[in-house]
Amino acid sequence: MAKTRTTFICQSCGATATRWAGRCDDCGAWNTMVEENEAGGIGGGPAKTASGRKGRPVALAALSGDTDDAPRIVSGIGELDRATGGGFVPGSALLIGGDPGIGKSTLLMQAAATLARRGRRVVYVSGEEAVAQVRLRAQRLGFADAPVALAAETNVEDILATLSADTRPDLVIIDSIQTMWSDAAESAPGTVTQVRTSAQALIRFAKSTGAAVVLVGHVTKDGQIAGPRVVEHMVDAVLYFEGDGSQRYRIMRTVKNRFGPTDEIGVFDMSDKGLREVTNPSELFLSDRSASAPGAAVFAGMEGTRPVLVEIQALVAPSPLGTPRRAAVGWDQARLSQVLAVLEARCGVKFSVNDVYLNVAGGYRIAEPAADLAVAAALVSSLAGIALPNDCVYFGEISLSGAVRPVAHAAQRLKEAEKLGFKAAVMPAGGDDPASAIASAAFQPGQLVELVAKIAGTRRQRRDDDE
Repeated sequence: MAKTRTTFICQSCGATATRWAGRCDDCGAWNTMVEENEAGGIGGGPAKTASGRKGRPVALAALSGDTDDAPRIVSGIGELDRATGGGFVPGSALLIGGDPGIGKSTLLMQAAATLARRGRRVVYVSGEEAVAQVRLRAQRLGFADAPVALAAETNVEDILATLSADTRPDLVIIDSIQTMWSDAAESAPGTVTQVRTSAQALIRFAKSTGAAVVLVGHVTKDGQIAGPRVVEHMVDAVLYFEGDGSQRYRIMRTVKNRFGPTDEIGVFDMSDKGLREVTNPSELFLSDRSASAPGAAVFAGMEGTRPVLVEIQALVAPSPLGTPRRAAVGWDQARLSQVLAVLEARCGVKFSVNDVYLNVAGGYRIAEPAADLAVAAALVSSLAGIALPNDCVYFGEISLSGAVRPVAHAAQRLKEAEKLGFKAAVMPAGGDDPASAIASAAFQPGQLVELVAKIAGTRRQRRDDDE
């Protein structure tokens, strides 16, 4: 009888090795190599686990032909449907990750109960809580009467047998994938082999039956979904549920979607009755804005097809240290250093002896470079001690030469600003030249130094008025 070989698998990235090591050579993580049976999953290929059956030919199709849009199971929760691209797609697998206690189970319970009340068959499988605990959450949310089928089970084979024994469900929720284990793998639950094997079995069930499967995933300290990255490639969509414990609202961000856009967000407000949809996030992010504080600029951004207005706050203070501090919350710190360098090199504004702190109000996170102009305006405003106009929005990309470059979707940004009562804008020239009242009176600098001069001119004008 052949000797069973073992391999060592990194629990962070899924890399395999023949010998144990304290540090993974692929991802650099320490103390993540765990010994697992090679025939149980990643270490052993299909040839070592298959029965030697010969393959069968499959039918080949042409590119031409009739195509239908993927049908959707609309959850009834507008922000969730926006993030998923219009609802759950039958036969698809969706992975939702987030910090513990962020509200993943609450949101999925609301979606499951809403669909069940509409006549859909929904199965909620919890591997972390007992049925009584899930019922308590449903009672607190007011969904105790919803006909949702509950189960508390962690064995994948038992779950699949239960699902196959009755009418095919429309939606299956697995909470969470890290607690699942399969008889096909010999390692402990939560390891790379078990997570991958369990996810593969559940995804195979979704593809073969047409049921939509939602997998809940834990998040590591780095903010990534725990387990092998290959699981994210196996599913059809990946959503991250984000939020700050000190804030009430939560943001669901789409990072992968085979059936819709990958840059949409859904915004929710957490309360004792569950998660409430926020249909206008701009009002939420601007609700506590101060009109007379220097260092604050309103950025008109885009999240997928949705315009979002958010306040960017900057604080520039003399530094007692030899090397001034640079800190950014909600924005890329490398991008902040680049804007500071352009202000110093192209505009003559000195920040080298000052600490610089940048914050996106409300815990919101900005990824697009169109925020450069708003960040620069907030930094100059804080350094000069001048409050920017309260009814003005800013957007535009700054190049290393100091030029202000146009960005896309200017019309949508200005339309959202007009809806919230803004009357002025600082934006790049060119682009799609939107026709609106704000655009006709907008200040369009070609170089960043023009914006700096305008803010400095406001300061001199105020001094003249005081005298």
